[in-house]
Amino acid sequence: MENGERQSSQTKLEYKIRLKASIEVMRLLLNQGLAFRGHREDELSLNKGNFLEILSWYAERCDKIRDLMLKKAPKNDQLTSHKIQQDIIIACKIETVKAIMDDLNGDFFALLVDESCDVSRKEQVAIVLRYVNICGSVVEHFIGIAHVRNTSALCLKKAIVDYLAQHSLSLSYVRGQCYDGASNIQGNLRGLKTLIQQESKSAYSIHCFAHQLQLTLVAVSKKCLEVEELVLLVSNILNIVGGSFKRMDDL
Repeated sequence: MENGERQSSQTKLEYKIRLKASIEVMRLLLNQGLAFRGHREDELSLNKGNFLEILSWYAERCDKIRDLMLKKAPKNDQLTSHKIQQDIIIACKIETVKAIMDDLNGDFFALLVDESCDVSRKEQVAIVLRYVNICGSVVEHFIGIAHVRNTSALCLKKAIVDYLAQHSLSLSYVRGQCYDGASNIQGNLRGLKTLIQQESKSAYSIHCFAHQLQLTLVAVSKKCLEVEELVLLVSNILNIVGGSFKRMDDL
């Protein structure tokens, strides 16, 4: 009985060591924004992808991990499968967002939202919270991406409301909005900003400064021939120089 309990405790300890090693490598890749998987991950592959290669490099430099990961780990319990990777990534995401929500502590916040298409051509919105933390510092934290069927104001609002509700947040605590200048966002009658202001009148809207600068440069270049020619000249120079390694080396 004691031998069985001792063996069970040892098995749990070895499992925790393998799990910790996998999590540490994944945290590194997530923090650096690097891909996990390789095109080929079989034994004959010279490059199995960032996750397996870094994990192998890590194991070779740590005796305890090398023994447990490369020698003693059961084939069905190595904690390196795609399913395990996905589960750990989701767990990291949940804990990260939870830490952000704890820092927000149910206080007022501003919404920063931008829409785009991913590589599979699906519409999505990135959601960022801007708020003042307990230290009095203004912080911005990305909390997630919500997929939408289309980019109509009603659909975008529903996606945002549903995503906020997952974290016990509501539009009544929104005190600011920041978007680009798209008509479905900035429309005074049915735009996203107007729909949100109907539920939270203090949710003042600000046009993204970076987008304002871009629009200003475009407008000025159209009004002033010299500015337009300068912008075109700089653009052409960048294209010509950037298209040749030899020209880049000469600079």
